[in-house]
Amino acid sequence: MAIRCSSFEETARAGQARTGVLKLPHGNVQTPAFMPVGTAGSVKALDPRDVTATGAEIVLANTYHLWVRPGHEQIEALGGLHRFMNWDGPILTDSGGFQVFSLKEFCKVSEDGVKFRSPVDGAWRFLSPELAIEIQEALGVDVAMVLDECIEWPADKERVQRSTARTTRWLKRCLDARKKPEKTAVFGIVQGGFYADCRIEHAQELAEMDLDGYAVGGLSVGEPKDSLLEMVQVATPHLPTKKVRYLMGVGYPWDIVEAVIRGIDLFDCVLPTRSARFGGLFTELGRINIKHARYKDDPEPLDPFCTCYTCRSFSRAYLRHLFISGEALAPRLLTLHNLTFYQRMLDRLRKAIEEGEESVELFRQEVWKWERRFGEPAPVEQRSS
Repeated sequence: MAIRCSSFEETARAGQARTGVLKLPHGNVQTPAFMPVGTAGSVKALDPRDVTATGAEIVLANTYHLWVRPGHEQIEALGGLHRFMNWDGPILTDSGGFQVFSLKEFCKVSEDGVKFRSPVDGAWRFLSPELAIEIQEALGVDVAMVLDECIEWPADKERVQRSTARTTRWLKRCLDARKKPEKTAVFGIVQGGFYADCRIEHAQELAEMDLDGYAVGGLSVGEPKDSLLEMVQVATPHLPTKKVRYLMGVGYPWDIVEAVIRGIDLFDCVLPTRSARFGGLFTELGRINIKHARYKDDPEPLDPFCTCYTCRSFSRAYLRHLFISGEALAPRLLTLHNLTFYQRMLDRLRKAIEEGEESVELFRQEVWKWERRFGEPAPVEQRSS
């Protein structure tokens, strides 16, 4: 019997949407869940106490960036990533596969792995599936992602098929390289581009491997939103119901709710943190750009429905002043709000699922109202209504 350090238990269901508990070595995660992104071992602008205050139970870090700087050997020598960043909850690490896409001008992919030219020092580094697992186990994280090849959109079907087959071969090498299955779970990644038959075939192939968890990857790479949700729709039914399902790198509120309705449990995205650093705030009254002059004398909180420290304590006018003045406090307060908004949204969605499909639909319509005010284009299913 395979050694497991993780498990997933479904606790409620409304249609395909579900709540559950993901049990990991450093704690349990209530799903559906959103993971704040701490690429280099830090959620930008926040300390671990702030992250906890938002309601987050798990964070994401990046294998590639921690490998480049400061190096996994140093982090391991200092007691592992949890101690290094003083976070006692679960940590999931991306394998570096997304950097194949995001740093495509600085990398070369071969059957053996990926050769990267580091943007930090210009040095060439080679990341193999075996090294990706070695790094993540050295970091001591709860969940390691397998090394995959994330390719561009659009791509012709032959290229997608070649890339997906390579991802499967790399997955098998990752599994063979594991040395600490009792400490670090390993999730596989479904690829297949934007071809439904490729997605289904790969999901079915990975489902037969009985992995610790499953991710849907290769999305949010510039494609239309309708295509993103279509690929989630076709792939998710072919993944095991007793394992957690993770949609990588997707983060608009509407996309998260729609993906949960299609059976997804776990999310990550830089959107709420990156937007905050540029003055973009998510609220139930619509999206706010705090730089706008209209907030210069506004005494109201960012979001009257939000209970975060920022909304309880400061006016829009003060937050605009901080941002315009370049004060270091601004990104902290704005990031704190955005991540709290996301965690509160997921908490409300979990409660809606527990109440049933009608409550989920009502919440979906509420989120759609926020999204329209945010200025995002309407999804296809909403344009005729």
